[in-house]
Amino acid sequence: MRQIFLDTETTGLYPAQGHRIIEIAAVEVINRRITSQHYHVYLNPDREIDAGAQEVHGITLEFLQDKPRFADVVGEFLDFVQDSELIIHNAPFDVGFLNAELGRIEKPGIESVASGIIDTLKMAKEMRPGQRNNLDALCRHFGIDNSKRTLHGALLDAELLADVYLAMTRGQESLIIDMLDTPVHNDDNDALQIQAISQKVVLADETETAAHQQYLQGLAKGGACVWQELQQTE
Repeated sequence: MRQIFLDTETTGLYPAQGHRIIEIAAVEVINRRITSQHYHVYLNPDREIDAGAQEVHGITLEFLQDKPRFADVVGEFLDFVQDSELIIHNAPFDVGFLNAELGRIEKPGIESVASGIIDTLKMAKEMRPGQRNNLDALCRHFGIDNSKRTLHGALLDAELLADVYLAMTRGQESLIIDMLDTPVHNDDNDALQIQAISQKVVLADETETAAHQQYLQGLAKGGACVWQELQQTE
C-alpha cells in the first residue's frame, strides 16, 4: 500500500482570494514504512506573501523569485502522487489550494489522481475530542521529536505527519502488513498453496480420564448432564 504524506505552504489562507502555493512536500510510505523517496519544491507565486503567513513559514518573496511556477512542475508532482492515498493534516485546506492551482491550468482536481484522501486532523479530533490537535500537540502526545520545527516547513511537517499517523494507527494494520510481508508460494498453475500447520495432540491418560468421569457424575446429580448424553450417543 503506497501512501503519500503531503503538506503545502501558501501566501495566505484563502485560494478564492488569489493566494497561491509556495511550497509542496510529499513523503512516500509503503506498507507503513517511510522510504527514501520524497517530492519537494518551492514555487514562485507571482504575488505578495501576507505578513501573517510569512511569520508562520518564514519564506520570503525574494527567496522565491528564481523558483519555478506551479505549471512548470505539475507533471512531475502528479506523477509522484499518482494512484496513492494522500494523507494530509487539515486536508480541506491543502486540497483547496491544490485544486485552485490545478484549475488555473485547466486540470482536474487532485481527487482524480489520488486513490483516496485521509484528513489526519479529523482523525485526531475523533480520537482526542476537546483537545488541541495541531501537529505540535500530536507530536508531544505521541512522543515524537519535533524540536527542529521552529517554523512551519512543508517537508519537515510532512515527515512529522508520517510519524504521527503511524503512531495514531499503530496496531490497526499490523495484520495486513504481516500478510504482505509473508511470502506466498504458487504452483505451476499460480494456485495458492496452503501449508498445513502441524500441531501436537496430547491425549488424557487413564487417571485424567477417570477424574473427568467422576466430575461428570457429580454434575449429573443436579440433573441431566449434557456431556454424558453426548458421550452415550457417540
